[in-house]
Amino acid sequence: MAISKDFADYCCELLSGVGKPVPKRMFGGWGISVDGVTIAVIADLGKLGGSNQKLYLKVDEMTKTQFEAAGGKRFEMLSKDGKHLGMNYYTTPDETMESPDAMLPWARLALNVALDAKAKTKPMFKPKPKPKPKPAKT
Repeated sequence: MAISKDFADYCCELLSGVGKPVPKRMFGGWGISVDGVTIAVIADLGKLGGSNQKLYLKVDEMTKTQFEAAGGKRFEMLSKDGKHLGMNYYTTPDETMESPDAMLPWARLALNVALDAKAKTKPMFKPKPKPKPKPAKT
């Protein structure tokens, strides 16, 4: 089932404590970015005919344990060949879906993880060095 734009907008409202969230359609769901980094994804992993729209926030090795301790579930889906694919995104406690204040500490964790990941990413290409000026002929 397609994820509604209304649900994506609601999730952006929940995450608004860390900046201006921007929703973008991706892979049949939504990605939510703040300051140019993706901090969350929304997916519907429900069975046929059902709806299971969920917000998943970005985690790393350090924050993953906090999400798991709070009952968070990892974003997983089946690949075309039947393998489980997991991503570093987890759900938050149910009560965080009720207000931006309840979501704020979790959103801060996700934003920090996304900013750290961006800082560690090497550019895909190196800019060409500027040519050195040729010496003037005398």
